[in-house]
Amino acid sequence: MKKYAALMIGAGLLAACAGEPEEGLNNGNNGEEPANNNEAPEAEGERIEEDYLQVGVASDPVALDPHGANENVSNSINATIYDRLVFMNDDLELEPWLAESYEQVEDTVWEFEIREGVTFHDGEELDAEIVKINFDRILDEDIASPVSFIFSMIEEVEVVDEYTVRMHTDAPFAALPSHLAHPGGGIVSPNMIEASYEELEAGGNPFDVADEEAAGTGYFQLEDYVSGDYVTLARNDDYWEEPANVEGVSFQVVPESLTRIGELETGGLDVIYPVNPQDMERLEEAEGVGTYEQNSVRMAYLGFNTEAEPFDDADVRRAIYMALNKEDIVEGVLDGAGITAEGPLAPDVFGYSDSIEAPAYDPEQAQQLLEEAGYGDGLEVTLVTNDDRENEDAAALIQAQLSQIGVDVSIESYEQGTYLELAGQGDTELFLGSWGTVTLDADYGMYALYHSSNAGTSGNRAFYEDDEIDALLTEARQESDEDARFALYEEAQEILADELPYGYLYYPDLVTGLSDDVEGYFQYPASFYYLRDVELNR
Repeated sequence: MKKYAALMIGAGLLAACAGEPEEGLNNGNNGEEPANNNEAPEAEGERIEEDYLQVGVASDPVALDPHGANENVSNSINATIYDRLVFMNDDLELEPWLAESYEQVEDTVWEFEIREGVTFHDGEELDAEIVKINFDRILDEDIASPVSFIFSMIEEVEVVDEYTVRMHTDAPFAALPSHLAHPGGGIVSPNMIEASYEELEAGGNPFDVADEEAAGTGYFQLEDYVSGDYVTLARNDDYWEEPANVEGVSFQVVPESLTRIGELETGGLDVIYPVNPQDMERLEEAEGVGTYEQNSVRMAYLGFNTEAEPFDDADVRRAIYMALNKEDIVEGVLDGAGITAEGPLAPDVFGYSDSIEAPAYDPEQAQQLLEEAGYGDGLEVTLVTNDDRENEDAAALIQAQLSQIGVDVSIESYEQGTYLELAGQGDTELFLGSWGTVTLDADYGMYALYHSSNAGTSGNRAFYEDDEIDALLTEARQESDEDARFALYEEAQEILADELPYGYLYYPDLVTGLSDDVEGYFQYPASFYYLRDVELNR
C-alpha cells in the first residue's frame, strides 16, 4: 500500500480546527512572511527578466494551495501549477483532463477514469487514491477549505481500482463537471497533503505548506516565492500535455494601479490586471502596449434586505430599481466597459436567457409605486458597500439617482471583510455588491444567491425566501437533460425579475494591459488567466 493511502486515518484526532470561512474568503497566510524568504541571486533575476513572462498583480496570493484560496490572484497562479479532473478550454467548453473520461453512471454517481502516466512536480505518480484523498481533504471540516462549498454535494469518493474513481453526490447534480473545472479542484501531491496535516496538527495553517512545497501536475511549477514581492514559476518540461511556450512566469505584486501601468509602459511588466476602465485610453494611446478585454461573468447588483422594512415589499424594491439608470451607471463607473444586466446570469453562462426583462428605467412610475406603498413623502435609507473604487463610484451615482424620487440615501463604506460580515448577518437595508458565476453554470449563479437554505454568508444576503424559487432551483440542479434545465432556470429568472431581491446593474468587462510582445494570452470570463499558450516575442 502506498504511504498516502492512510493519510486521512486519524484526521478527526487533530487538535487544530479553523472556523468556517466566509464564501469567497479564506484563512490564508494573513500577511505573515513564509519561511522561503531568500532573495534570488542576481544572475537568476537577469534570466527571469529576459525569458520569463512578467505579470503584475494587485496583491499577494492568499495561498499557493488550490484548496486554500478562492480569489483571483491565487486562482490565476494555482491554475498553472495544478491540473483539475475536468478542464474548460478557451471555447468555454468542458473536456476531460486529469480524468481521461467521465460519465454519469447513476443519478447520484459519476465515474472518472484517471489518466495514467501523469507525474507530480515532486515525482509522485497520479492515481485514483490520490484523487480520493484530495477531495477528502477539501471536504474535511478540520482543514476548513474555503472552496469546500463548491464541492459540498460530494458525499463520498470511492476508489474502484487503481485508475477509476466514483463520486457519490447527496442528490442528482448535473453541474458537477463544471464545478470540478474550478481552480479550487486542483489536484495536489500526496506529499503536500501529508505535510499540510502535519502542519495542522502542530497548530499551524495547513495551506502555508504550499509556500515552499507546492506540487501539482501543471505546466508551471514553483521556483521561488517571496511574500508581498513575487511568485516565480518555471516551465514544467515534463508536462504530460503540451508544455508552456515561455520558460517561466513571475507574478510581481504591485498594489498601485498607476504603478502597474507605468511598469507596463516602460517594459518592466508584460501583463497587468486589473486595469481601471478610466485608464484604458492611456494604454491604448501608449506605444508598445495595449488592452485586452473579455466579457466577465460577474453581476454587479443593488441588494435589498427582504427581511427589513420597507424592502420586504416587492413594490418598494421595484420602485427603487425603476429609478436606476443603468446605462448611466455603466458609463459613469466603467467608462462603458461593460453591459447592463437584466438578470443574474451573464451571456457566457449556461442558463442565460435573452428573454428576461427586468423593469425598465421609469422614475415617474417609480415615484407612483412609492406613493402607493405609503412613501409618497420620501424615504431615508442606508446603503452599505465595500471601499472598492468601483462600488464607491456606483454608490454615489445610485445616491444621486434615487434622490430624484425622494429617496435619501446615506452611504456607509467598509473594508471587504466588515462589509461581508454586515451583509451576511443581515445588518443592512440596501447593499452594493457583485457575484461571479465562476463555473459558467447557472447553479453557481443562482442557488447560492436565491435558495432560502443559503440565507446569510453562504450567498443569499438578501435573505430572500420563496417556495417556488426553492423548488425550481433544486429541480434544475438535479435535472440531467440540458434543455429541461435551461427551461427551469429561465422560469426562475422570470419570477426573480419581478420579485427583485437583487437589482441587477451590469456585467463589467475584464480589462487587462498587455505588452505588444505578448501573443496567445487568454483570460477566462471568471477572471483567472490561461498562460500555457502565451508567447513572448522579444
